[in-house]
Amino acid sequence: MNKLNVGDLDFEYDASDPEGFRAGMKRFGKQLGARVTGTSIYELPPGQAICPYHYEYAEEEWLIVLEGTPTLRRVDGEERLRPWDVCVFVAGPDGAHGVRNETDEVVRVMMFSDVKWPAATVYPDSDKIGVYTGNEADNAIFPRSAAVEYFHGEPGTGR
Repeated sequence: MNKLNVGDLDFEYDASDPEGFRAGMKRFGKQLGARVTGTSIYELPPGQAICPYHYEYAEEEWLIVLEGTPTLRRVDGEERLRPWDVCVFVAGPDGAHGVRNETDEVVRVMMFSDVKWPAATVYPDSDKIGVYTGNEADNAIFPRSAAVEYFHGEPGTGR
């Protein structure tokens, strides 16, 4: 049996994350042998968020508050969560969410989801879409206004 104590983790921080999005993260689904699901624990210092407000098209996500009182933004508004609150974010626009720490204490949350490739994520506040393939070289994030029609640039189409 593979196991991990989630109370005893070393969080990884990405130095390139901008202020406001400097959350520590520890992914451990693969480490435990998971094949179709993923789990991460995020550590949010005061004033930081996990990631921009978004929704997924391929994945349903779950959130469990482990420590602190994060603010959850959803389509229908915002609310302060507390330890052991559990939320689910369905795939599609109804599952839009953002998690941030507006307190003076550290917040820790666990997120669990199925992992599907390819995946598309929409960021409504910045009107972007991300396409994630499972291959870093083929991933792309772009403004939705950059969309082209289906045959754009195809040889012989004149488009």
